Order: sequence, then structure tokens, then C-alpha cells
Amino acid sequence: MNPILRIALPVPLNSLFDYRARGGPVAAGCRVLVPFGRRRMVGVVVAQAATSDLGDDKLKDIERVLDDAPLLTDELMATLRWAARYYQHPLGEVLQAALPVALRSARALPPSGVAALQLTPVGRAALGDPKRRRGTRIDALLGALAAGPLPIAHGDVRGAGSASVRAALAHDWLERVHVAAAALPRSGIAGPPLNDEQRSAADAVIAAADRFAPFLLDGVTGSGKTEVYLDIIKACIAQGRQALVLVPEIALTPQALRRFRERLGIDIAAVHSGLGESERARAWLGAARGEAPVILGTRSALFVPLPKAGVIIVDEEHDASYKQQEGFRYHARDLAVMRAKALGVPVVLGSATPSLESLANVAAERYQSLRLTHRAGLSQPPALRVVDLRRQRLQHGLAAPTLDVIAACLARGEQALIFKNRRGYAPVLLCHDCGWSAQCPDCERAMTLHRGAARLRCHHCGREQKIPRACPACGGLALHPLGEGTERLEEALTAHFPDIPVVRVDRDTTRGRRMRDALFDNLPTVGARILVGTQMLAKGHDLPHLTLVVVVGVDEGLHSIDFRASERLGQLIVQVAGRAGRAERAGTVILQTHDPAHPLLTVLLNGGYHALAAQLLKDRRDASLPPFAQFALLRGEAKDKGALDRFLASAAASANDAAIIAHGPLAAPMARRAGAFRGQVLIEAGERAALQGFLPAWLDRLRALPGARQLHWSIDVDPVDLY
Repeated sequence: MNPILRIALPVPLNSLFDYRARGGPVAAGCRVLVPFGRRRMVGVVVAQAATSDLGDDKLKDIERVLDDAPLLTDELMATLRWAARYYQHPLGEVLQAALPVALRSARALPPSGVAALQLTPVGRAALGDPKRRRGTRIDALLGALAAGPLPIAHGDVRGAGSASVRAALAHDWLERVHVAAAALPRSGIAGPPLNDEQRSAADAVIAAADRFAPFLLDGVTGSGKTEVYLDIIKACIAQGRQALVLVPEIALTPQALRRFRERLGIDIAAVHSGLGESERARAWLGAARGEAPVILGTRSALFVPLPKAGVIIVDEEHDASYKQQEGFRYHARDLAVMRAKALGVPVVLGSATPSLESLANVAAERYQSLRLTHRAGLSQPPALRVVDLRRQRLQHGLAAPTLDVIAACLARGEQALIFKNRRGYAPVLLCHDCGWSAQCPDCERAMTLHRGAARLRCHHCGREQKIPRACPACGGLALHPLGEGTERLEEALTAHFPDIPVVRVDRDTTRGRRMRDALFDNLPTVGARILVGTQMLAKGHDLPHLTLVVVVGVDEGLHSIDFRASERLGQLIVQVAGRAGRAERAGTVILQTHDPAHPLLTVLLNGGYHALAAQLLKDRRDASLPPFAQFALLRGEAKDKGALDRFLASAAASANDAAIIAHGPLAAPMARRAGAFRGQVLIEAGERAALQGFLPAWLDRLRALPGARQLHWSIDVDPVDLY
């Protein structure tokens, strides 16, 4: 008799589905193709059973087993099942999120191995042909490949340029292949020797190689945290084990990959959404087969199988990008700790500005703190200065003293970074005659002016429209942009310093992969003298010629209603300040503000980030806010405001448990988005166990409410944004 398979399918239902196996048992973690209603879906086998509650006439057969062996290991399946319970999300959707897009269909698996180039017989003959031109890029490329295949990402291949590669392929001198990572040559370069603090930190992690041990690598900007990571990873590879490294943003992966490849001398498996589906799936499968010794990627890379796990590293652990904001709302940092525990390996959380949650875990002795208190090499911490904007005449958001400091920096042949965490030209387009302003009709918020694209864009829902030639309300022509974004700062600085190259770095200038990689490759060069950018420039980048950072718009973070705003502003200031003076030359940071005596700035300037964090932790404890309380946020959206209000009122009324407090119904800080009204109910508990004990039954009650299907609603456990 064929066994019954319990299968998780990617549908928003908290249940498994029974199917009859064909041809014998199927292991948990394997993908199968099954009929589901009028569709065919790919699911994951979770368990086997002898019987089913369905009658034989209703029990369907699976159509096909897609994997000879489980793609998802026992450890990963157990971790994902735990995550589904903790974050209160359907298991089928959680398992789907763990798989690359190419593995969510019934298509054949892509070829394994690293994408590489190798010489063909024709190419080897051409290499020895005395009549062939010497000294060209193609000649150098053929010579580099004479000893064997090289990965496409190898420095010699990249240095030859894409045109040379295409030409060599066209001549049939090269061919594309996939080879095992172990078969590729290793030629890493030595890095600088570790200082005493770095050596102590690396040794502490290496000594814990065979057990679960969470570490917080708490190092000032420029202290050489990456060198510590590399030393740990080298030790891990030497033991034949795998290292997983997470970075918060795609923009940081190219430089991290390049540095890791150069130093370790091996190909690094990259996993992030900026890659093609096949490329990402190959890297994922390479990790699953134990062929990839080092995996580097963004949030989703957390879900690669690690059969030879050695260490997990989370760089910039404080970054909010690690929290998934749609669908399966997991936090990659927290889940990385749980994976490390399940795998029995150390986990390193690194940051110059650790999250309050991680600092609280250190204080509670759950994490071990590893401090790097000095910058590596000869560089010194930058000097912070406040420019008081009161009674100052501003030129597109920049005060005269600030412009003077920028001019002096440029006169010395150095780089300056002007930081503004708002893209576009101006956040508001206003009619000076009648007071009309461009509003998004679906969000009731101002549309941002993008002058270069000649468009008004809503940064909340994506709606865009042409810039009107005249005021739609009064017909007047006095349409003026109010406020500054990076595009306007770029224009103003170009006009003020006409002979100095200005480079803008934001989401608008880094949309394509090639554009993004080329832009970041050129940032360290002295040709890019003035950099204007958003938070994409605030972390991770090593710019040796940069000595001046100007932070525009500090006041926006000082007066936010979000209880996390002070923490984030402090982190942002310290992180962006850390880009300055990372080589021999001293750095300076200018903070422009109308409130120079604000307590946050006073504490930050006098005591640094840890003094600010200590104050914020005390404030959070006194106010019973995370990390000293546990939150879950019920969010609702509906076109019908009445249906939303009734659902949220019923949800709040049904939260009648003595262990929790229900706040709401509450209007969301952004009450309307993309045409839908938005509201929420905040659930608070003193202990995590109490919150987890309450949520499953409460959510079941919500699903049974009469209006539950008339709107979109979701639960966010440990929310990082209350909006």
C-alpha cells in the first residue's frame, strides 16, 4: 500500500494536504508536483502517515517526485517549521520563501557548479600561434586560462572586459562551463596582520567552532571587522566546513564578493534577488551539495542548506533591511541565531552601532561581546561638528559655513560626501499663488518631484504622473519645489562647484545591476570628488579619499513619533560618519540642525553611540518597550473603511487574555495607501512565551470573524516599523 504524504503547499492556509504517494515512500524535504483544484502546484513533503482523514475517493495521487534526495535538510526543515510557528505564517509559504524562484517550479534543476570559462582546443592552438597579436586584453585572457578554467567573476576575467570575452567566444577560443568549486585554482592574497583586539575576537569565535555560541562583534567604524570575518572564515574552510555571510543590502554584495574572492582565493557563492534565477539557484544548490565553502548574500541567503556548517556571520546586524516586510515577516538576524543553534555552530553579529536588542542580550549574558575599540591601521575617528542652522540663509539646504568646509576639502584634493536620506528633487511641489500641492490621490501624501525624469512620483505606492505646466487648481504658473532631495543637492553642488565631478548614489541611479556595480566600483576613485547619496552610502563602503561627511536633514529624525527613531538616527549618524577619514588623513563630520542642544545630539557628541544606547535602553525599560516587552502588530487594509473598522474592533475585543494588552483599534501613522484605508491593533506582552501562547488561538478567532475575508490583514511578530 502506498503511504500517505503530508505536503505543504504555497497557499495562505495553516494546514497540510494529504496525497497518496506513487511508487514508494518519499523523504521529507523533497519537492513534489501535485494537482490542487484546477491547478498543478509544487509542494514540499513534510511527513508521511499511514492513514488520512480523507476518504479514498477524495485522496489524490501525487503526479511526480521532483527530487531524488531532499533539497531541504532535516535541520532546515525543523528551523523553518519553528519559524512558521513563531512568526505565525503558513508553513507552505514559509517553505516556498526558502527556495529560490527557479526551484519553485517543476522545471529541471540547473547545472551544478560555478559558472566559468575555459579554453577550447581551438583556443589552445590560438594561444601558441606566433602570428596572433600579443599584448592585447584577449591575449592576457587566453594566457590566464592556460592553466585551467576560471570563474567568470575571477579578477583576470573581469579585467579583460566583457567585449574581449565576447570576442573570444565568437572565435571559438573559449567556452562556458560549470565546474566544481574545489576544482578551481586557489590564489588568495594575504591581508594585513590582525591587531591584538582583532586577534582576540577571531580566536574566541574559532575556539567555539564545534558548538553554538552567539557573539556580538562590536567594533567602531573602520576597526577592521571584515578582517576578523575573513580570519574566522579561513579557519572554517581549513576544517572543510561552510561559512554563511549575510549583508543587509544588494549594493554591498559586489564589493564584499570581490574582497572575499581576492583574499580567500576561492569562488564565493552569491545569493540575492539581484541575480538571475538560474544563477541564484546554482549557488543555492552548490551550498546544498556542500560544494560552496562560502555563501554570501542578503536576507534570503539565510535559507541555503548547510550540510557542512561551520559559522554564520551577520554583518551590520542592526540594519532594518534584515526584517522582511511583506508575506513571511521574519527577521534574518534573529533567525540566523536560531539556525546557528540548530546547527551547533557559532554565530557572529557584527556592527559599529549594535541594535538595542543585541546589546540587551549581551547585558543578559545571552551573547558574548567582542569589542574593537580602535580603528585599524593609522586612521583616526572623525571629528563631529554641529552647524546651527538657526537664522542662517540656506542654499538648497546647505548653510554657508558648510559650503566653506566643502570647498576647503576639495581644495586639498579630497572627497566629500553629502548625505540626505531622501531621493528625488523635492518632496513637495507647491503653487505659490493658491497653495495647491501635488498629492497622491491613493495615499493622500505629497508626491515627490523627480526633475530629471520630469515626473511626480509617490514613494509609497509607486503612482506617477507628468509634472503639470500650470497649477491644476488655479491655472497659475508659480509652481515651486519645496525641500531638498538628493537630485536637488546634486544640481546645487554642481552649480556651486562647476569644475568638480559630482556623483549621486540613490535608488534612482542604481536601478540596473551593471549600472549599480559600475557606480560603486568608481566611488573610491578621486574622480568622484563630491558624493551625494542616501543610506546606500551610509554603511560598508571603504572610501580612502573621503575626509568630509555632511549630514543634511538631521532634524527629521530628531522629531519623529516612532519610538525607534532615536536609535536609528544615532546609528545612521555614526555609520555615515564612519565613511570619513578611513586612511591616513583625518576626517570631519558636519551635522546640520536647527536644534543643536537636542539631548540625542548632546549625548552622541559627548559620549558616542554606546552612551546613547545606554540611555535609550533605560528609556525603553522605563516605558516597557522592546526589547523589554514583546510586540505583535495586526495590520489591516481595506477599500471599505467601515469593514476595516469593524474587523479591527472585533479583533481588539477578542483579545481578552490576562497575559497580554491589546492597544487599539488604532489608525496607522499612514492612514491610507494605494487607495486602501489602513489600521492596526498592537498586542503587547511582558514575556515572549505569553505572546506566543496567545497568538495562535487569537488568530484562529480572527479567521472566523464574518468580515475577515472582506479585507487584507496580517500579523507581524516583533515588528520593526509601527506603520
